[in-house]
Amino acid sequence: MSHFTGTDPIPGDRASVDAIEQVIVPRAKDLGGFEVRRALPAVGRQMVGPFIFWDQMGPALFDPGQGIDVRPHPHIGLSTLTYLFEGEMMHRDSLGSALAIKPGEVNLMTAGRGIVHSERTAPETRARGQRMFGIQSWLALPKAEEERAPSFTHLGADDFPLIEDRGVRVRLIAGSLLGATAPLTTPGNPLYADVMLAAGSRLPIDAVAEERALYTVEGEIEIRGDRFPPGQLLVIRPGDTVTVEAAGPARFMVLGGDAADGPRHIWWNFVSSSKARIEQAKDEWRTGRFDIVPGDAEDFIPLPG
Repeated sequence: MSHFTGTDPIPGDRASVDAIEQVIVPRAKDLGGFEVRRALPAVGRQMVGPFIFWDQMGPALFDPGQGIDVRPHPHIGLSTLTYLFEGEMMHRDSLGSALAIKPGEVNLMTAGRGIVHSERTAPETRARGQRMFGIQSWLALPKAEEERAPSFTHLGADDFPLIEDRGVRVRLIAGSLLGATAPLTTPGNPLYADVMLAAGSRLPIDAVAEERALYTVEGEIEIRGDRFPPGQLLVIRPGDTVTVEAAGPARFMVLGGDAADGPRHIWWNFVSSSKARIEQAKDEWRTGRFDIVPGDAEDFIPLPG
């Protein structure tokens, strides 16, 4: 339990509208009835800490018989981090991992030198239909880790610290915040948290990471008189403390970490500090040199173009 009080003033708070360096409104894309809103990369901002890709998935309601079918596809040079608010999705990868992710759980898949995975709605879930809502992000690996061996980690909702105090509820997914430290570790020292505020509560976000941002999920949040609706990425000025307040119930994500050790190139599902390495990955996928996904090897997404 943290010792901050969710309704009391925050001594020494330096929050101001100026503390928000950039407001990013995601680009929406309809994937056959399933809307994805992409906040990163954006004009003027490629990354926040190691986070180089940020997609809000849904919310979407799938009728019985409908679902998601993301066919096997490759990644290099990054970790994918999937976190669901609602719904369920089946993950399979070329390491042999095969399990469903549910609300509050995390799938962390580190591609390193190369991995292939698929994401689908399981037959039993498809039969009954479901509401789907979540965040999928990519974390660019540090240059020294880009060619590491691929790996997969799944953590359940109960594995994460839960901080609750007077209308503030924080599930800490990665990094350290409010005196707690999450068990999830991955290169780049990411900070990642799921925050829910009751009406009238507030939360200070200290400069615990070199780069930080907030992503509004539900309800409006207020920072020194300015209100921000759902579906916006608010990049916080480095070194500043902001206090987030909620007039009504609200939910947002905190994300960030160490600044990247240089820019990254992104092409399709590949991330690398080297253009030549991306060209190599393109050739490897085109010529079938990536591993297959056991249990889902009959189909794949071809190389674009």
